[in-house]
Amino acid sequence: MTHLERQKLPIGVQTFTDIREDNYYYVDKTPLLHRLIDEGKYYFLSRPRRFGKSLLLDTLRCLFEGREGLFDGLYIQDKWDWQKSHPVIRLSFADGHLTSRDTLDAHIRYQLGALRKRLGIEGERPELISSDFSELIERAHQHFGERVVVLIDEYDKPILDNILDAERARELREGLKNLYSVLKDADPHLRFVLLTGVSKFSKVSLFSGLNNLNDITLDAPYATICGYTDADIDHVFAPELPGFDRAHIQRWYNGYRWGGQDVTAVYNPFDVLLLFQKRQFGPYWFESATPTFLVDLLKARGVFTPALDRLETEASLLNRFDVDDIASEALLFQTGYLTIKAVEEPLLGYRLYTLGFPNQKVEVSLNQALLPALGVRHSPRERKSLFTHLHAHDLAGLEAHLKSLYAGLPHDWYRNNPIAQYEDHYASVFYSHFAALGVDVVVEDASHHGRVDMAVEAFGHRYLFEFKVVEQLPEGRALAQIKARGYADKYRSQGLPIHLVGVEFSREQRQIVGFEVETLKEGQ
Repeated sequence: MTHLERQKLPIGVQTFTDIREDNYYYVDKTPLLHRLIDEGKYYFLSRPRRFGKSLLLDTLRCLFEGREGLFDGLYIQDKWDWQKSHPVIRLSFADGHLTSRDTLDAHIRYQLGALRKRLGIEGERPELISSDFSELIERAHQHFGERVVVLIDEYDKPILDNILDAERARELREGLKNLYSVLKDADPHLRFVLLTGVSKFSKVSLFSGLNNLNDITLDAPYATICGYTDADIDHVFAPELPGFDRAHIQRWYNGYRWGGQDVTAVYNPFDVLLLFQKRQFGPYWFESATPTFLVDLLKARGVFTPALDRLETEASLLNRFDVDDIASEALLFQTGYLTIKAVEEPLLGYRLYTLGFPNQKVEVSLNQALLPALGVRHSPRERKSLFTHLHAHDLAGLEAHLKSLYAGLPHDWYRNNPIAQYEDHYASVFYSHFAALGVDVVVEDASHHGRVDMAVEAFGHRYLFEFKVVEQLPEGRALAQIKARGYADKYRSQGLPIHLVGVEFSREQRQIVGFEVETLKEGQ
């Protein structure tokens, strides 16, 4: 390659050979792979979709097959024994939509057959899938004289694709369990095993005794094994940066973190690559990877959206995921819509995780997706109206807009719902409507359901909102409360005009009944 040749962006390219031979950008992950292989044998890694898991597995395949030329110039080149190669069995469930045990079994059978042909393992195949897989591992070991490497991509996708149909999901889970259970007794024939997927199903439900599977999902040394770091953006992709505000890229796309506050955050590769290719900001990962069951489940559970950016959970809830037991925290974290903001250990071995949005792109996109589920009809039109009034700093127009927005919400939220639920609902609409626009929104206290204390910065103005249900808290006015709390103090030094906005909602009238504004003068 000459210095005049521009490297290509590997959008959708998951084959390590293509990346290395066809002049694509590549972020060297081999230091982490070298450590992974050196330290153990059985691993599990959970990452959201489109985070580079497939490329990671293909890199491992090429490494174990001894493809030395592909690793020229990479970290691992002079640290690997290229004289030795291992047979590699790679199974993938990333493609297609399997909706029954029969189609799952056929998919597995087809892959095992193709692997036998590629590895030169001939002869009649056993009738049972578990026996077919087990024999393939043993015979590959015998045929090549080296232990086998097993790599499984998107191990959980058949279950997740059917998660809203519990009976079907359980059926597919049992089919996968039948396959994965082989690995336990195949230990003498195995050199290395890595399973990757989105969710972390319990070992009891899916891995049937494979207790030595080391889950590295939250291990600090492997926090950046998938995704791009700031250093990667600044060095590897330096030719693509001219014309962009670097801080905007960071605020919009960075922030995925698998570990505590000190763990390096990463970017989703799909977002970054499409940003550089299209030369404009967009929710590329969200549009391509958001499962419909996520929004459906959050809607059914009546999620309180102002709490999403500071959601506290224990490790047991964060890791709990199964067909009949899906914790909302685990769902949002494992699918990539919330990430770890902080980790505390108030008691030895007892960890508390604070979750929040990884970046502005996810906050905007998820709230846009949730607004129709919250009852907001024509949400793009409503966002355009909100933008118009904020951009013009038209507070009278903003009041009229919000009253119209609430008047259009369906009355079904009042039927057979406890008071707290529909008060949470109106607070969720208020927060999500602003967050979906993409302005800077900070929720001050998301624990007080039924009202939102919210700060918004937009177009050179700071708005501080107090949201109050008058029948619930009859004492005082919303504006008086926001002033009494000194809510504006922390923002006085920023140099922006500050507007205190008291919004009062009546559950009886189902409408905003009070909208008072006071603008603070400098020094007030």
